Amino acid sequence: MHELLKRHSFSITFLVLFLGAVFFFTRGEGEIHQLNGFTMGTSYELKIVDMPKEISAEQVAVDVSQLLSELDTEFFSTYAINSELSRFNRHGVNTPFIASNRMIEVMLIAQEVSALSGGAFDITVGPLVNLWGFGPSVQVFDSVPLQHQIDAAKGLVGFQHLRISPSNQEVRKAQDIYVDLSAIAKGYAVDQLAEYFDEAGVENYFLEIGGELKIKGTKPGKESWIPAIEAPLDTASQVYQIFYSRGDNFAVAGSGDYRNYFERDGVRYSHEIDPRSGRPVTHKLAAAYVIDESAARADALATTYMILGLDDAVSLVEKQGQAVYFIYKDGENFKDYVSDEFSVYLRSN
Repeated sequence: MHELLKRHSFSITFLVLFLGAVFFFTRGEGEIHQLNGFTMGTSYELKIVDMPKEISAEQVAVDVSQLLSELDTEFFSTYAINSELSRFNRHGVNTPFIASNRMIEVMLIAQEVSALSGGAFDITVGPLVNLWGFGPSVQVFDSVPLQHQIDAAKGLVGFQHLRISPSNQEVRKAQDIYVDLSAIAKGYAVDQLAEYFDEAGVENYFLEIGGELKIKGTKPGKESWIPAIEAPLDTASQVYQIFYSRGDNFAVAGSGDYRNYFERDGVRYSHEIDPRSGRPVTHKLAAAYVIDESAARADALATTYMILGLDDAVSLVEKQGQAVYFIYKDGENFKDYVSDEFSVYLRSN
């Protein structure tokens, strides 16, 4: 008999606290112009303070929609059979694949984080994710995977088998691997949106796709943007902690294991699969939030820290001087680890 007590979709969210009215692309002094939509299987919400007068709100909406659609279906989707990533995954082993600048840029960031983490982050982990039932199609198993099944899936995983040659615009697979960029693509899309608004001369914005953020400047009145970290609970979203942008420009991403898991014979299995062991993580780290210049890198690092667990994550954070906020389990309670680089944003001024 199948025993699947809990399996929840997970998309870590940042709640954004605003004072006063929010407008949908209306113009006027002291207003926040807002644009909402859906992309990459999730929602996006853009808040712009100083919309350039030379670009119409309608044109901005069209540009944003086209950019996000292009990034998803033309480049990074594993569902769109003709996306660049899908074509690469079908491409032969040891055969050069001419790649776009965007694909190479994302893969280079991913490989950097993989090397930094000793393989804890790996964009080829898909076979293991599918084996444990957390892939694109929800699966229900009578039992957890056996060791020989895990070993077989691990044989199809390995970031080191991906060869990237920016000078030749080529990527290739040294072994039959499957690349999934879902742990970095949303962050990269946020970076691309930020680039669009930066080039348009926008000085103050709050951009969010599926919980990955890029923040610049302030709200009207020179007030900080105020994101709120979500409590790591399997319930309706609750504010756990707020922080302040203080007028700085940075990206934020989060990852956690409290909404996507299953239980079998009283054992809880997280959707966070460690590519090194082939198994779900079992440590006490519940959620990781990362501040970085790049949303793509913050996206990848948040997943990395969730794979590493509290002790190894803290060790890596201290070596890098990274701004992070970790929430971890201590018995029935939660405790926090806040790096010095992040703690400054817990104060409003």
